[in-house]
Amino acid sequence: MFFKNNILGILWAVIILILTVLPGNYFPQISSFWELLSLDKLIHVSIFAVFSLLLIRGFKKQNKYLFLLSNYKASGLFVGIIYGSLTEIIQYILNNGRHYSLYDFLANSIGCIVGLVLFNLFLMKYFKNV
Repeated sequence: MFFKNNILGILWAVIILILTVLPGNYFPQISSFWELLSLDKLIHVSIFAVFSLLLIRGFKKQNKYLFLLSNYKASGLFVGIIYGSLTEIIQYILNNGRHYSLYDFLANSIGCIVGLVLFNLFLMKYFKNV
């Protein structure tokens, strides 16, 4: 039941991982805080907003792990932020022209928070009776 309800989140995590290991010359480099509002950062926010939405949805629908069920929002947010940090660390370790970026990590984390807010605003009513 856990896997079935979280397959979309797992698949999205794999997509994020694939994007993470692509060589750095595929993406523009960001060097200042003001570039946090650039297209690159908006992509980070969007990808992780979707990821946290999928995690929250999956944790809410599953019933195997009671901790995740009773703390589905906090768990989805926490897992999303940790995964966002891990993707940055993977980029640093692989040394494939990409590097750990605090700004990318911040954008990933903001995206997770945006996903939680979107869930609260629009999707919570849908999953209330699940």
